[in-house]
Amino acid sequence: MKREFSAGGVLVRTMAGRPWLAAIRPGGKPEGVWALPKGLISAGESPEATAVREIAEETGLEGTSAGKLGDVRYVYSFRGERIFKVVSFYLVRYRRGRIGDIPPAFRVEVAEARWLPLENAPRLLAYKGEREMAAKALAALSHVT
Repeated sequence: MKREFSAGGVLVRTMAGRPWLAAIRPGGKPEGVWALPKGLISAGESPEATAVREIAEETGLEGTSAGKLGDVRYVYSFRGERIFKVVSFYLVRYRRGRIGDIPPAFRVEVAEARWLPLENAPRLLAYKGEREMAAKALAALSHVT
C-alpha cells in the first residue's frame, strides 16, 4: 500500500475576545464544507514548515508554529490504488495577513477561506480527524492564561 505524508495547521487568532481559526473550502467542494489547510510534505521540508507554508498558500495568512497537536491517519483510494495517509497537524498562531488573500497559483485548490469561531470548529469542520485537531487546539488555548 502506498504511503503519503502531509502536514497542516490550526491557525488561530483572537478577535473581539474570542479565538478564531482559519478554515478553507477546498476547490470543488460544496458550500459549507470546511477543512483545515494542509498539503504534502516536500522533500527536505519538515512537517512543521509544511504546515506553516500550506496555511500561507491556502489562506493568505502567515503564522508561527506553537507546536504539534497530533496526527490524523486514514486510508483512501485514488484511481483504484489504496493509500495510507498520515497528516501531522500543528497549532499555529496568527502573525499577519488578510484571510482569502490567496496566491493565484493556489486558487484552484481553494474555493474560499474564512475565519470560524474556534469553539464551533469541532462542529463546523467536515472531517472527523480535523474536528479532533480543532478541539485539541481549543483545549491547548484554554490552558494559556
